[in-house]
Amino acid sequence: MKSVKLVALAAALVALASSSALATFSGQVWIPSTDVKGFKEVNISIDNYARVSNAPDALANYYDVGVTTGILPLEKFKIEIGVDYYTDNVAGSAASKNPAYFNFKGGVPEDAFFAGMPAVAAGMFGMNSASNALSANVAYGLIAKTLPVVGRISAGGYNGAERTLGVNQNTGLLVSWDRTMSEISDKLWLAVDYQSGNSSLGATSVGASWAFSKQVSLLIGANFYNKIATGGKTSITTQLDINLP
Repeated sequence: MKSVKLVALAAALVALASSSALATFSGQVWIPSTDVKGFKEVNISIDNYARVSNAPDALANYYDVGVTTGILPLEKFKIEIGVDYYTDNVAGSAASKNPAYFNFKGGVPEDAFFAGMPAVAAGMFGMNSASNALSANVAYGLIAKTLPVVGRISAGGYNGAERTLGVNQNTGLLVSWDRTMSEISDKLWLAVDYQSGNSSLGATSVGASWAFSKQVSLLIGANFYNKIATGGKTSITTQLDINLP
């Protein structure tokens, strides 16, 4: 799951000069979560997004390898930073020429200061190392609460660079549900998330993750983009997460 992200790197965009890419923050299937890596915890995420169509408007497949680590030795307030290598493997494309992206997040877990307190997190992702045209520079904030039986509900908003995401398309909502399906197995985790807007970031995503161990999990899911012209056609995603130590 993207709390190893987890990432993905989340995630991601199309291979056009006007597109941007997500990065491997701790998150859900596509959007960030309120999870934050603890001090010296390291996550390696290998994400693939393959289109289900070969039509010209499907847009490119893309790939993301990211590393995220916690840098603050506190229990009630955590900070993580990450870097991703994101590419569409298309020779000469903007994404292949400038593949490095950075992200960071700070957060407070549930019940940190009083019983019933929701988790709170804020951060940025999509910061390209070399190209302002590719830098989405998305700032976001989220709150989340785990409810008995229902699972965890998260909600928040984001704001990114208008030059990259598009005029009047650079802000929106972030909403998600996720739950460990302990009735079946503690290793099985499900999630649904939504990012509003008609930029390349706008999508509804679903996924299921299986934890083979405390260190290794694999998520398989799908991304349904809000607007084909900017996000492309549906993609199938696999997200392998390796946690250290």
